[in-house]
Amino acid sequence: MSSIATTASTAGAREHARSQAGTLTDSMPVVPASAWPNPPADLDPSQLTWAETVPGGRYTSKVLARGTRLRLRDVTGSACAHLMLWRVDAPWERLNVADTVKVPWQAYVTTGHPLLSDQGRVLATVVADDSAHHDALCGTTTLGSNLAKYGAGAAHSDSPAGRELFTLAAAKNGLGAADVAPSLSFFHGVVVEADGTLTSKGSAGLDKSVDLILHLPCIVAIVNTAHPLDPAPVFTAGPLEVLGWHAPDDLGDLLSSVGSTDPEYQRAVANSEDAWAAAHF
Repeated sequence: MSSIATTASTAGAREHARSQAGTLTDSMPVVPASAWPNPPADLDPSQLTWAETVPGGRYTSKVLARGTRLRLRDVTGSACAHLMLWRVDAPWERLNVADTVKVPWQAYVTTGHPLLSDQGRVLATVVADDSAHHDALCGTTTLGSNLAKYGAGAAHSDSPAGRELFTLAAAKNGLGAADVAPSLSFFHGVVVEADGTLTSKGSAGLDKSVDLILHLPCIVAIVNTAHPLDPAPVFTAGPLEVLGWHAPDDLGDLLSSVGSTDPEYQRAVANSEDAWAAAHF
């Protein structure tokens, strides 16, 4: 009753709302990111530009600069981070998962793997990975698939489908449903069997992480929802930690070692550097 009385008037509602200032929950971005309570031990917190916990069944998005290091962490071992990237200054250029598999001749994503656009450029590179349980073949879930499996798949249901959440993330960045291409999934591995069957190998366990370095400024959308091949009969998805920080030296180190990499990667990096140089004096 006291809560109802407190918010019964505009003044009371204002005071109640203001009393929540500074409250942190396990499902919100921290602003400024430098106030994140548990920054990486070797990082100056002032370098953080994104700090957030994404609960299961939720999504997030942010515009990140070239040279940003993005770390995704599976807190409890049951998150599945579905990722989409769009180039900020040319959002029609986006992550192309087919080329991300085809060009480097490798379907299993881990350290050193480029995330390629549909224009042959590297949008990001995986630079650290202690999970190695990822998937570039299945994409994310759909309204129909979740409806059939869990009984619901709408964005605000208890078992939201990945495509529904990506559509919301895209809309918040001026993009439409047609801009939501197949995504890449982290922390739920898939194996291709000898007969071509795709088999879930699940999670690598709790407290695993993967780091990406952005080569070009990108709109980053992350959906934390069950994988399409998740064998669990009920919807389960644990929290996902998302941290981003300025790391131009890390990008510089990566670029300085490109000459010792495969020719396909060298060409894709050259394409990215050419586009960046042409647009920035």
